Amino acid sequence: MTIDEWHNGVIGDKVVKALKKNGFEAVYFPRREDAAKYVLDFVAPGMSVGLGGSVTVKELGIPEQAREKGAIILDHHQPNLTPEERMDIRRKELVCDLFLSSTNAITLDGSLVNVDGTGNRVAALSFGPKKVIVVAGVNKVCGDIPAAFERIKTYAAPMNNKRLEIANPCAVTGVCSDCKGDGRICRIYSVLKMMPLATDFTVVLVGENLGY
Repeated sequence: MTIDEWHNGVIGDKVVKALKKNGFEAVYFPRREDAAKYVLDFVAPGMSVGLGGSVTVKELGIPEQAREKGAIILDHHQPNLTPEERMDIRRKELVCDLFLSSTNAITLDGSLVNVDGTGNRVAALSFGPKKVIVVAGVNKVCGDIPAAFERIKTYAAPMNNKRLEIANPCAVTGVCSDCKGDGRICRIYSVLKMMPLATDFTVVLVGENLGY
C-alpha cells in the first residue's frame, strides 16, 4: 500500500462514517473499477437512468455499460439535441428510476455541496428519482462548507466552464469573479447536510481523483 492509498483510505473512511451519521448510505472503494461495478449492480433492463452531466460518471464508463445492460439512458448532454429536447430530458431525469451524478464537493462532516446553472441536478439530488447515487473521487473532499465553496470557485466552476466552452471570465482567468452575465452557470447553491427524507440515496466515494 502506498502512502497515497493509505491517506485516501483514512479520509474515505472518515467521510463515509460522517455521511452515514447524516442518514446517507455510503461506501468507499479504493479503485474506480470496483466503484463502477457497485453502481452498475443497481442497473436493470428497461430501467430509466438519468445522468446529471457528471464527468466522474462518464470517466467510470457507467453510461455505456448501463446501456449495454438494457437501461434507458437519459442524457441531456448528448449531441444534436434541440433546446426543447434537452429540457424534456431534464424533466424526465427528475422522475427516473435511477439518477447518477457526482457532487462538486463533500465535507469531512458529511455534507454534499453543489452549484448549478439550470438546477435540474440539484433538484434531482433533493427529490424525485426513485434512487440517487452520487459518485465522487477523494479529490472532492473538503474540510468544511466554506472550503467546499472555495473549491467550487477556484477549481470546479472554471474547469466546467472551460469544458462546456462557455465564455465566462473564469474560463480565462481560472478563478471565479462572481460574474453577472447571461452565461453564468453558478446560479443555484445547494448544501445537503443530511439525506433528503423521501430519497433512497447512496454516496460512493472512490480513492482516486475523478472529475472536477
